[in-house]
Amino acid sequence: QVQLVESGGGLVQAGGSLRLSCAASGRTFSSAAMGWFRQAPGKDREFVAAGRWSDGTLRYADSVKGRFIISRDNAKSTVYLQMNSLKPEDTAVYYCAATDRTGSWIFQYARETGYDIWGQGTQVTVSS
Repeated sequence: QVQLVESGGGLVQAGGSLRLSCAASGRTFSSAAMGWFRQAPGKDREFVAAGRWSDGTLRYADSVKGRFIISRDNAKSTVYLQMNSLKPEDTAVYYCAATDRTGSWIFQYARETGYDIWGQGTQVTVSS
């Protein structure tokens, strides 16, 4: 059974940085597309960033563009989300997700239904 495990969350002051990790176990994800979503208290889960590693296509939500970077280490089967210039409104539980449906991913990368496997989430809190 494939599992995704997030780590790296925590408490940081506004303007600071954090790097989240999402480690995949159970199989390799060399051809998968993976994404990061977040859910703030009382709000719906929203898209943050995603990547299709077969061709290096990356996508970001407008709210994080220029501040967050998604990357991957194939050897470690791990996807990262480098978060810089953090703001209080970035406070949320962050989830990583994966799918093998890479052909249709470009049309669904920002939707929860575009992914089949999800991690348990990691809390990020940004203080003002």
